[in-house]
Amino acid sequence: MGPGGVLRAVTPLALSSGTIAALVVIVVVDLFAITFGLSFVRARRAARVEVGRPGVHVARAEVPAKAPKPVTRREFFRRSLLSSLGVFAAEFGGATLAFLWPNLKGGFGSVITAGKLADIKEFISSNNQPFYYGAGRFYIVAWNGHKSGSVDYAAEGVEAQGIMPLYQRCVHLGCRVPFCQQSQWFECPCHGSKYNRVGEYQLGPAPRGLDRFKVTVTSSGDVMVDTSQIILGPPRGTNTIDEPPQGPFCVAPG
Repeated sequence: MGPGGVLRAVTPLALSSGTIAALVVIVVVDLFAITFGLSFVRARRAARVEVGRPGVHVARAEVPAKAPKPVTRREFFRRSLLSSLGVFAAEFGGATLAFLWPNLKGGFGSVITAGKLADIKEFISSNNQPFYYGAGRFYIVAWNGHKSGSVDYAAEGVEAQGIMPLYQRCVHLGCRVPFCQQSQWFECPCHGSKYNRVGEYQLGPAPRGLDRFKVTVTSSGDVMVDTSQIILGPPRGTNTIDEPPQGPFCVAPG
């Protein structure tokens, strides 16, 4: 809840990679169970038909034990198929989980240790550009602005000790937004949306500023960015730093 009672929207990732992995495994296991069940039903039905044929009698009295009946070619192929399906389901499910499950040691969708606060600030200052963390899909920018309207970054948890993480995805149609060294703005190459150096909307078709992630700084100076939850970017008209472009645009205005 921002100042003045304005509710700032917070939205989780639409469908986490862990949920997708679990759904894929469930579907594969269900398909295997259905295939096995249908095969079993067909085998039972065939046995009943065989017993019901004229001239076929079921022995009532006990008979001496006989050697096991040889496996027919059809039965062999049926069992081989079921075994292959089982192995495939297990391997596919395991591979899917390994590929889609969030990397708890620093992948997107988890809490990521981006580095030391002092090192990140030094990089931003020395290179005159945001710190980019590719595995987490975010930029970290320096922020020393002021409040603008109902926007309070510190209260939302997206700013800590002068830094703020921005989601790299354009809020218009989802393109990755690079930082333009010339203008010192973020400029979307797809449709020309532009955001100032702290990700606030300036030009183009984007409906708001760049989305953000919550950030904390530990007592030892580690910057922790929570990419499991997307914080919606500030509305149009937000401008907490009052900085025009510092040079020509890299992308023509959309």
